[in-house]
Amino acid sequence: MPAWQDFEPFIVSGLALGGVYALSGVGLVVLYRATGVLYLAFGAVGAMGALIAWSMSHAGLPGWAGWVVCVAFGGLVTLGYGMVFGPLLAQRDPLVKAVATLGLTLILFGAMDLLWTTGGGQSRAITLPTDSGGFTVGQVQVNWTQVIALGAGVALTVGTAAFLRFTKLGTAMRAMANDRVITATLGVPVRRVEAAAWLGCGILAGVAGLLLADLVALDATTLTFLVISSLAAALIARLRSIAVTFAAAIAVGLIHDLLTPITALTNYRDMTPFVLAIVALLVMSPRRIMTRSREEA
Repeated sequence: MPAWQDFEPFIVSGLALGGVYALSGVGLVVLYRATGVLYLAFGAVGAMGALIAWSMSHAGLPGWAGWVVCVAFGGLVTLGYGMVFGPLLAQRDPLVKAVATLGLTLILFGAMDLLWTTGGGQSRAITLPTDSGGFTVGQVQVNWTQVIALGAGVALTVGTAAFLRFTKLGTAMRAMANDRVITATLGVPVRRVEAAAWLGCGILAGVAGLLLADLVALDATTLTFLVISSLAAALIARLRSIAVTFAAAIAVGLIHDLLTPITALTNYRDMTPFVLAIVALLVMSPRRIMTRSREEA
């Protein structure tokens, strides 16, 4: 078993990753509650935005321009998909809604494979200005990108909870989660509310893509499938609770990285989101069944 000092750097990196997973998971939950669609293309949108940002920087354009384009790309692609296919999915079965965005994922993944080939051994990386500097906690160096990643997850969780509770648009989103038809009959502009949810989720995909490209790696496959960790956190929260999504995302990030120095478990750390989601669902399901039984009785 490694010494405690061997785990300290991975606590920092795990919290940073957990913050980005929380940011992503909250976006998935809000979109699901507003539209009923599980946005599986979240990671692919962020990955392609990050690759576009890298290409712009590689071409000599200012770094900030690429970051803006990355976030804008995520927002516009997601909004466009939602406006075209969202109304068609509104009355479809939950299973159809759950897998509807797989097509967009495959299209974006294929485009990335075509436009950004890995031939020639060319390495790609996005280094945000916040990587320079930072501070030391004990013997561990913490950079500002890691702080921002965790801080963004915390801020978004708190801000989203307040937004859903205290704003008119947030109230409309919560109402749509309960009953879309009744909400529409009450005069709520359903299409506008859905557009706001799609746009917000897409912007978060762009931000997450930039942060993960810096924290993990700028690789299409890696970034595309990192959405699994965020999705696991959202599933643990049953696609409902913002607070539980945040806590689950932090747990996924921490456990994943803390397994790294344990040699016997390093190769299995990518199973973390699956295992946590399965355990949480198995533990919570009996409680939910008992609660329903008592209510019916």
